[in-house]
Amino acid sequence: MIDFYYWPTPNGWKVSIMFEETGLPFTLKPVNIGAGDQFKPEFLKISPNARMPAIVDHDTPDGPMPVFESGAILLHLAEKAGRFMPTSARGRKECLEWLFWQVGNLGPMAGQLSHFVNYARTVQAGDHDYAHKRYAGEYNRCLGVLEARLDGRDYILDDYSIADMICWPWVFISKPLGQSLDAFPNVSRWRNAIKARPAVQRGVDLGKELRRQGEHTEESRKILFGQTAQSLRGTAA
Repeated sequence: MIDFYYWPTPNGWKVSIMFEETGLPFTLKPVNIGAGDQFKPEFLKISPNARMPAIVDHDTPDGPMPVFESGAILLHLAEKAGRFMPTSARGRKECLEWLFWQVGNLGPMAGQLSHFVNYARTVQAGDHDYAHKRYAGEYNRCLGVLEARLDGRDYILDDYSIADMICWPWVFISKPLGQSLDAFPNVSRWRNAIKARPAVQRGVDLGKELRRQGEHTEESRKILFGQTAQSLRGTAA
């Protein structure tokens, strides 16, 4: 059995989709980020970066094994299930390239753009136009990289894989981020094909009732957007 520490966000969907695709058994462990659950000492032992998703795999030869960061989790689960990752040397190399591309480019750029689209506009002090444009441009650039990769391909690799699962959630929400996919027909086709997969739909729906509990208050905004190194010690920013 695997404990799955989760909150319904694009980052969480990467792993919830993998669980649904593989059928690996898991126990859902909601971590309410708006309430500050991610800073509890017991969770920091699992995820020292105080972020979701995270897992603890209780079925390993070395005993319970915590894994944090979505890329590392997807690698762990792919190797455990023996699915959704190429076995050839070249295929594995390409899979790792696109996993690292997502965690270093698409994910951070989309995540920061989401912040400026959804939250920074409510902040009274400062002008965020430059930051918003910066992340919108980087997100657009990343879509261009993905568009070129998907030219003549159904998926990022030769077959559907964890490379698709890790990239898809931040493309799925392109419209709320203010980015049309009209200029990216390959990305649009890929997005819609993956969206149609039943396991993907189940993964996105996992824990959807939790979203109502995560509606932001002034206190939750302070928790989410005022983090410093002190936050990891359980003290105010």
